[in-house]
Amino acid sequence: MSADDVTDGAALTRSRRFEGKSVVVTGAAQGIGRGIAARFAEEGAHVLLLDLSEAVEEAAQEVSAQYPGGGAIGVCADVTSPDDVARAFDLADRTRNGVDILVNNAGVITISPLEDLSLADWQKVIAVNTTGTFLCAQAAAANMRVHGRGGRILNAASGQARQGFVYTPHYAASKFGVVGLTQSLAKELAKDRITVNAYCPGIVGSDMWDYNDREWGRLLGDYQPGELMAEWVAGIPLGRAGTDDDVAGLVLFLASEEAAYITGQTINVDGGMFMN
Repeated sequence: MSADDVTDGAALTRSRRFEGKSVVVTGAAQGIGRGIAARFAEEGAHVLLLDLSEAVEEAAQEVSAQYPGGGAIGVCADVTSPDDVARAFDLADRTRNGVDILVNNAGVITISPLEDLSLADWQKVIAVNTTGTFLCAQAAAANMRVHGRGGRILNAASGQARQGFVYTPHYAASKFGVVGLTQSLAKELAKDRITVNAYCPGIVGSDMWDYNDREWGRLLGDYQPGELMAEWVAGIPLGRAGTDDDVAGLVLFLASEEAAYITGQTINVDGGMFMN
């Protein structure tokens, strides 16, 4: 057997490391969430994709067609609704024999000067980014405890969980809240062999970042579309924006057995934008 054969065999083993695992990914109709769901399906997992958008059903069909070995189901659900969350996790329990991994990826942002920031926008961002993460983690932990297999909970934070930025105090507050929630749950759930960690994406091409480019560009100066993001990307030490797959790589590592001794951590995946 050659060295290449050994390498190929190791790669094959890694590619099915989530065989038979049940995974729930929120905010999975597009972008980072869809990319994470697809990677789990590629590596053998059964994936339940949740999103407020009905496009999640089509996303799940596409993931299932691309990676039929695992299978994916799309569910239209609001992570801020306790009833919707309960129904989604009940479905995972009935169809997938419980939940092994939860990825709390759902998130929203609005950008506004303080004097123009409405209470409705403040409450919406906190509700989705922080309360939604709490509700889904609460449901997942209860399910994991019943089945007694341990588990993984991964929460989406942000570079703004490291340093708040102008015109987004509500978004920064919501993401700092995710870090605190992650640390608290990691301590409480450790005895149940449930690890809880957070990940901080940087600039990743998406509809959200198109909005960020437009609105921050308007408020920060006379930027043309794409100019502000290009300026920010130029300042990233690794010299490029991130991809869905960059984020998925970290999430899948934290969900794997290799990360069994990692909990309560918040890890950047941003090309070096923030180094703390």
